[in-house]
Amino acid sequence: MNKIVNLLGFFSQNIGRLSAFLVVALALLVFYDTLMRYLFASGSIALQELEWHIFDVLFLLGIAYALKSDAHVRVDILFDRYSNNTKATIKLLSMVFLVIPSSVIIAMGGWDMALQSFYQNEISSDPGGLTHRFIIKGFVFVAFVLVIIEAFNQMLKALQAITSFKVLLRFLAFVGAIVALAMMDGEYWIEPVVIMFLFSLVMLFAGFEVAFVFSGVGLLFATLTDDIGLGIFDMLSYRIYGIMQNATLMAVPLFILMGLILQKTRMAQDLLLSVARLFGTVRGGLAIGVVLVGAILGASTGIVGASVVMLSLIALPLMLKHHYSPTLASGAVAASGTLGQIIPPSVVLIILGDQMHLSVGDLFRAAIVPSMILVGLYIAYILIVAWLNPHVAPAIQEEQTISTQELLASLLPPLFLMVVVLGSIFSGIATPTESAAIGVMGALLIAWFKGGLNRETIQYASFESVKLTSMIFMILIGATIFSLVFNELGGGDLALEFFANDLGSKALFIAVAMIVIFLLGFFIDFIEIAFVVVPILLPIVNSLGIDPVWFAILIALNLQASFLTPPFGFTLFYLKGSAKDLVSTGDIYRGVVPYIVLQIVAILIVIAFPALIYLW
Repeated sequence: MNKIVNLLGFFSQNIGRLSAFLVVALALLVFYDTLMRYLFASGSIALQELEWHIFDVLFLLGIAYALKSDAHVRVDILFDRYSNNTKATIKLLSMVFLVIPSSVIIAMGGWDMALQSFYQNEISSDPGGLTHRFIIKGFVFVAFVLVIIEAFNQMLKALQAITSFKVLLRFLAFVGAIVALAMMDGEYWIEPVVIMFLFSLVMLFAGFEVAFVFSGVGLLFATLTDDIGLGIFDMLSYRIYGIMQNATLMAVPLFILMGLILQKTRMAQDLLLSVARLFGTVRGGLAIGVVLVGAILGASTGIVGASVVMLSLIALPLMLKHHYSPTLASGAVAASGTLGQIIPPSVVLIILGDQMHLSVGDLFRAAIVPSMILVGLYIAYILIVAWLNPHVAPAIQEEQTISTQELLASLLPPLFLMVVVLGSIFSGIATPTESAAIGVMGALLIAWFKGGLNRETIQYASFESVKLTSMIFMILIGATIFSLVFNELGGGDLALEFFANDLGSKALFIAVAMIVIFLLGFFIDFIEIAFVVVPILLPIVNSLGIDPVWFAILIALNLQASFLTPPFGFTLFYLKGSAKDLVSTGDIYRGVVPYIVLQIVAILIVIAFPALIYLW
């Protein structure tokens, strides 16, 4: 059995290497195409189609590699406490009941779609485009066959690790009860769609992979419900192909790659130390410096995990060394590192733009003033706390001086990247995808300037980009399956009736929607909320005549809070994992509470003054 496991693992690892190569190739190709079109007026339809073909292949093939690497996100606060036997049981159950059934359905649909394209001799609808369209459509089939192969690999590994089957039997009994409840004849004491939603939450909390929970639960309830059946998935492969053709989403892996390249340079360290020396002699100055650096990192990388880890490794020890309160220090690091969720170029805004059919450039512009308000609130809070209680955020006693040359050397690289990326979008020169490719080239230039451009940097950034990108897009595919069944069971109609009819007013709808998203943020990630909840709310937003751009910014501000809210806020895990014993979990939880309140204040300000989003 070990030989089979090793062989399958080696196979998936090489698929990951191919995907990692493709993410770098995509960045170079988009950058080259952008230069040729804007500088030499020489465009190519075939080249543009090749770009999204490479994008499709890298994230589709990366799903199996992410499964091998255990990179598919899960709510792990309970999972981390499980015994090795329970973890192995969860893995086995996930592969058997979630991953493999979902992948079989998707692979079968992908095969039919590719076969139909082959028989029709389908080619690009644009003159000069690529031919043999069946090849790219066939990658849906190939990708999920690879997922099935890797799932069998994970099953074998789990079986080797299981020492007791008690957990397995208990879970099967629980699922049996759910199945019996869903298949009851006659009047339901609770709507099937509600059972489906609650069952999904239980599965998420239990520690199953988020993407496969949505796809597997959707498949289960489609199978159990007589009125639906598996026929609902006949067009699923074409929905997935629609995701593959989405040029806006192509910016996601490129912005992730840009942020990860910068993570490996000394840009953040140099910037933080310079700002600390600049503001350190002021009460709370170090914490203010952390907020400003977090904002700059958010505007230049947009990767929350990277920002939090960098700040916790560099800023947290520095503040504790100078006798800052562990609560204030950990709260400042967590909140500042999360600013990349609202400050452009934010992956959240890109996903919301896609889900709400809005211009990403418009969302980026609309987010500028609200994000500045949030930064201002953070700084004001630190100054007030430091003034009321100097002991929690003292000024640095020793003289700290920094020359103009040193300050500029640390500020210019991130400011250069901000101007290049955001400036190209705001001026209309480049699309978000094109500006992301330009940002990757800028990040490589900074890495070279800092002496950090080497094989290790490229390898790390490309492999991690594949994992994160594939995880995001598998959640999108899983959410698509979930939404199909959810809406067919009447979930969308129930939501529409509740929000549009039972509530009856825009103000009440906005209040309830924000509260629901805020409460969901305590338990599930922003990606699940964006892919599952936002499509449910969108028809109601349109029917009530609410400005969708303004509503999207409210959601983005709200989703940022989901990174900080205990017990499942990912920023809390990032901070505790990197800080280790420097601060306690209690310090972190107490530290983030004021910043969560400030985020609610920022939401209320934007609700009260909608015109703020159009000031930029």
